[in-house]
Amino acid sequence: MTNYIFHDRSDAGRELAQVLPESIRKQNPLILALPRGGVPIAAEIALAWGLPFDVLIVRKIGIPGHDEVAMGAIAGGGIKVLDHGLISRLNLNEAQVEAVVRRETAELQRREKLYREGKPKQDVNGRTVILVDDGIATGATMIAAISLLREQGARRIVVAAPVAAPDTAMLLRAKADEVYTVIEPKYFKAVGPWYNDFSEIDDEQVKCLLSA
Repeated sequence: MTNYIFHDRSDAGRELAQVLPESIRKQNPLILALPRGGVPIAAEIALAWGLPFDVLIVRKIGIPGHDEVAMGAIAGGGIKVLDHGLISRLNLNEAQVEAVVRRETAELQRREKLYREGKPKQDVNGRTVILVDDGIATGATMIAAISLLREQGARRIVVAAPVAAPDTAMLLRAKADEVYTVIEPKYFKAVGPWYNDFSEIDDEQVKCLLSA
């Protein structure tokens, strides 16, 4: 099997920008990145289209002891998406789940304060919004983000990511108005292997890209 591999997130962002149709750009969309990994991707799309971008902070709810495996996600305004089937199969009780939710809520609030630096959130009411991430595995964070934007009155929601699990992309196409990817590999296990450089993005890099 030959993998399609992006050099890094900036490279992936440039390729994703070429996949997004001109018809969306003409709608003067609001580009929102899911931090941290989605920020370099969104920065390249914004650069290619000559538009600003911002962040929409959503936090994955990881399984206790295996934080990389999502059992759900949270977003601002009390939005919470949980995989009750997975939680039941793992015999997790409500207290265990809520402990993770409380921890991730605190981190969400910390990032909101750090990244916004007092600036107001973008008004999405009536707007076309492009939600950007560096890859989509379970889709939990993206579904939470879509739920939040629907609640806030977004007119059209476009999901964009360089790589996504095919079944998750199909699920998202039923929830968002449009979904664009560069590749949806049949043998998808995780996002990282599709990048040569999948280094962690830190808070300072996010702030730098937002200010630029």
